[in-house]
Order: sequence, then C-alpha cells, then structure tokens
Amino acid sequence: MLPIAGALAPIFLLILFGQGLRRCAVIPESAWPSLDRLTYLLFFPCLIVDELTRTDLRALSMGSMGATMAAGIFAGAALALAVRRPIGLDGPAFTSVFQGAIRPNTYVGLAGAGALYGSAGLTLTAVGIAVVVPLVNLLCVTAMVRYGRVADGAAQRSGVGAVVSGILRNPIIIAVAIGAALNLSGIGRIPVIGDVVGILARAALPMGLLSVGAGLDLAAARGAGFGVALSSVLKLLLVPAATALAGLWLGVDGLPLTIAVLFNALPCSASSYVLARQMGGDHALVAGIITVQTLASAATLPLVVALAG
Repeated sequence: MLPIAGALAPIFLLILFGQGLRRCAVIPESAWPSLDRLTYLLFFPCLIVDELTRTDLRALSMGSMGATMAAGIFAGAALALAVRRPIGLDGPAFTSVFQGAIRPNTYVGLAGAGALYGSAGLTLTAVGIAVVVPLVNLLCVTAMVRYGRVADGAAQRSGVGAVVSGILRNPIIIAVAIGAALNLSGIGRIPVIGDVVGILARAALPMGLLSVGAGLDLAAARGAGFGVALSSVLKLLLVPAATALAGLWLGVDGLPLTIAVLFNALPCSASSYVLARQMGGDHALVAGIITVQTLASAATLPLVVALAG
C-alpha cells in the first residue's frame, strides 16, 4: 500500500498547491474559470486522443470492464435511493448526496491511472470515461428532475434535453470517439498533428489538478454534516466495493479490474456543483461533498487500489 500511496502523493500535493495558489492570489481569481475551460476543452481531449492512438484497443477487454464500471454506478445510485426515506433527506439534499455517490472526478482519475500504471492505465481510463460520463449524467439529471427544487416543469424537461445534447457535445466524449476511430481504423497517430496533440496533452494533468485544488471550498467542508459523510462513504468505499464484486462476477481481472475499481472510487467532480445550481439541488451541500471527498480520497484511494490489485 505504501508504494501506491507514494505514487499518488504528487497528485494530491498538486491539488493542495492549486488551493494555495488561489488563496495567495498568485493567479487572479477571474483567471481560474478561463484556465478550467482551456483544460476541459483542449488539454484533456488532447491527452485522451494521444493515449488512444498509442495502444492496440483490440487487445483490451473493454466491454466487460465497461459493464463492471456501469454496475458499480448503478449500485451506488440504488444505495442512495434506498437510504433517502429512512434518513429523511429532502429532495434537494438527496440530489446532492446522489451526485456525490456516483459522479467521478475524471482529472484525478486520469492522473492516478497514469501515475500508477502508465500509458496502459491512461488508455483504459479514457475508455472507461466513455461509459461512465454519459451514464452518470443521465442518472444525475433524472434525479434532479424528480427531486430537485425546480418549480417550472418545462425547465426540468429542457434540462433533460440539454444534458443529452451536452453529452453528444462533450469534448471528452468527442475525444474518445476520435481517438478510438484513429486507432481501430489503423490510421493511428498522424505525423506532425499527432506531435502537436502530444505536446498539448502534457499540460492536461498538472493544469487539471491545479484547477481541482483551486475549486475546493474549505468553508463548506468545515460545515459538513451527515449528508456529506453519507455521500463520501458511498462514493469512496461502497461503490468501489460493488464494482469489484461486479468485476469478479463478470470475470474481469488484472489491470482492467483495477482501473474499473479505481475510477469508481474517485472523489466527486466539481461539475456536480454546476448541475445543482442549474436544476435546484443543494449546492452548498455539494460544495462540502466535493471538498471532503477530494481530501478524504488521499487516504481511501491507496487503500482501495491496494485491495483491488
């Protein structure tokens, strides 16, 4: 476990460094949203295309790994639904716990997979993103429509259409499609263009992790209550356990199983906060969930990966 923790430590140090940069105002507050957008629209898609064009996808057990990840996500959603009534969560609070239980931070996931398993880990994670991101978005928006604090039903219906459109236009999903097409068609890495993409890809992980750190809300974490604790136990412990069980049942083993468990053990993504504000969730609770899970995952991820491996 110590070697795993050592490999993941630089990731969390970069996250803390991002928080320090924001608190010290080394980078103007107004600049962070633009840096986030540049990372999301350019650097991370380049990383995914670059990795997918370097590996023989036909040799990977992608279908069973994707099914394993999806099973873990469905288990997390079912567990969140099962505890809603017994613990008396209101609708908006439940949507925040629900998001926190199933939505992963892909920046941390790609960084962790790369640090631990190199190019093979990055490739499998990129493939996993193509399965998990659409599924999680559809489940979270469905929960928002049913339980969110939105009075206008038309606005809710448009929200569902917007998320489907958003999935199709998601730069990460588009990058997976481009990278897979180049790989499976035999075209592979295109000279010169591939080199440019590779250079841009190198900025993805440091920029993404700094942005994760800058987005942490320590004030919200200090006011964390039962909803934050519940969501964190679900996301960081129970969902990866369910993923491991599903993988064993489906016959997945080796690196694909480890990556599936690692990805489903990631802390909650900052995109949960945006969706909570747009569709009537408890955005203050989500802010606490994101921060607590990100900090707690520094301890839980090495443990989960060690057990999965």
